[in-house]
Amino acid sequence: MAVDPASLLGLSAVEARDRMASGALAAMDYMQACLDRIAALDGEIQAFEWIDPGFALRQAEMADGHRKSGRPIGPLHGLPVALKDVIDTRGIPTANGTAIDAGRVPERDATVVQKLRAAGALILGKTVTAELALVTPGKTRNPANPAHTPGGSSSGSAAAVATLMSPLAVGTQTGGSVIRPASFCGVTGFLPSSGSIGRTGILTQSPTLDRVGVFARSVEDAAMLAEVLFGHDEFDRLTAPAPHPRLLSVAATDAPVTPMFAFVRSPYWEQAEPACREAMEELADHLGEGCFEAELPAAFSEAAAVRSRIHLAEMSKAYHRYSRDGGELLSPRLCEALDRGAKVLAHDYIAALDWPDYLYAALGEIFQRCDAIITPAATGPAPKGLDSTGSPIFNAIWTLCGTPAITLPLFADEDGMPMGVQLVGPRGGDARLLRTARWLVRHLQTDTQGD
Repeated sequence: MAVDPASLLGLSAVEARDRMASGALAAMDYMQACLDRIAALDGEIQAFEWIDPGFALRQAEMADGHRKSGRPIGPLHGLPVALKDVIDTRGIPTANGTAIDAGRVPERDATVVQKLRAAGALILGKTVTAELALVTPGKTRNPANPAHTPGGSSSGSAAAVATLMSPLAVGTQTGGSVIRPASFCGVTGFLPSSGSIGRTGILTQSPTLDRVGVFARSVEDAAMLAEVLFGHDEFDRLTAPAPHPRLLSVAATDAPVTPMFAFVRSPYWEQAEPACREAMEELADHLGEGCFEAELPAAFSEAAAVRSRIHLAEMSKAYHRYSRDGGELLSPRLCEALDRGAKVLAHDYIAALDWPDYLYAALGEIFQRCDAIITPAATGPAPKGLDSTGSPIFNAIWTLCGTPAITLPLFADEDGMPMGVQLVGPRGGDARLLRTARWLVRHLQTDTQGD
């Protein structure tokens, strides 16, 4: 019987995984459907920096052979995963979005890639990133409207999932590089708590702020991918030995009680576009007694500036070799950022390092009263134009505090451009946040169907 590629691509990642595990779906057929989709769409979207169809199919063939042998299979058996091109892959080019690293082929996999391979995932390709994962955009276009930015810096990862070219993708965030592009492209983007996923073998920009995140088309799919990546990394000081989380099973269960939400406008509310403000206020009203409005303490008005101070100072050090060895190949925006970072005074930087825990402690009262904070994922829909990746202002607080966050593709503006809602939970509360996010999605779907 012929396999219908459209029906395969319409499966959730969890469904596809289960079918491949049972033998009802061949990894070769699923991979071929993804490759056909890439051939049809990526000429316009340009989500991929590197892809080798032959290599992808050989992996799928090996996965099918492994299952047929009767040997145990992993929790991501046969699933293609796209990787942001700042994540080292053994024998596969990793150029970090800069001509300085063109032709660079790592000899070792990043920790997250090792975990993916061990779980049975297949490396689909490397996705486009902004230059050195900062602000100068890559070539990717927004799938909803190619004249608009897809966000950044994990632009290719978000676009690949949004267009069904890949069921899953991995990205990174230092400012808003997972949450914002997920919002702009209309997919689910999950950023786990700081220290949850090891970063060895990933481009270092800011050791204090850098995090790994995932892109998927549902909360459950995001939970399944993130769960495999969680765990201690002996070379990453932010990770620590801990029991492995059960993200998928918790996310897939019903909440024991109706969740409570805190609607947080944040000190940057006036920077949100009218469509975003209206959508957020309507959501809070719709949740009724299940949502209360919470105001952050005045100190949070300085969060964006503090995060930027840490970011720029650490990036100036981390990227010193780039400015030293290939400064003429760097964009003016990146050079300007590195120059600003070099001028941050030591006592200002050291003082800024105290802020994440100080601000997080101030969130304690809010988290005691709610399951998750609701707040914008971005200032609005993706801006028109390709010279910018959009503002990360609504991500700054949560990135700085190290809290888990998830974007849910719940809204669209009058032109059909996606707008995401950001849910934020307490540090270490990743599974609960995912369960709450799933509840919200299903609750709104039920209400819509009832209308």
